[in-house]
Amino acid sequence: MNLEYYRVECGWSKNEMARQARIDVNTLNRAMAGETITLNTAKKLAHAISKALGQTIQYQQIEGLNVNV
Repeated sequence: MNLEYYRVECGWSKNEMARQARIDVNTLNRAMAGETITLNTAKKLAHAISKALGQTIQYQQIEGLNVNV
């Protein structure tokens, strides 16, 4: 499941997803496009998704993330 799937599952717009993860919407757009993001950004996204869905989602479980570790 990719970021778009989780975004829809959480009922969020892109702006809301970025706000919940405390990242810039441009960073979110880059992540969704498969561009490289930092490990910190990946963890923020996973944490926000986990909180919204009430289950633990690790960043490694989000398909298509290109994380610079």
